[in-house]
Amino acid sequence: MLSDSKTSTVRALDRINLRLPVETFEAIDESRALRPGSVSRNTWITEAIEEKLARDRASGAHQEGQRRNA
Repeated sequence: MLSDSKTSTVRALDRINLRLPVETFEAIDESRALRPGSVSRNTWITEAIEEKLARDRASGAHQEGQRRNA
């Protein structure tokens, strides 16, 4: 059976329901409106999560280096 790329992509992702205060959605929408082009809420939230994970990884790596040097 052949799988098309769209089906494969959907299967590689998990869905969640995300409950946020209305004010948070408004702030997200304001930030999205400042960007050129059209950025979906999903894309904006995904980018925000990726940025946070990158900061945490960098911070963790930095802290691990400090522990090794102590």
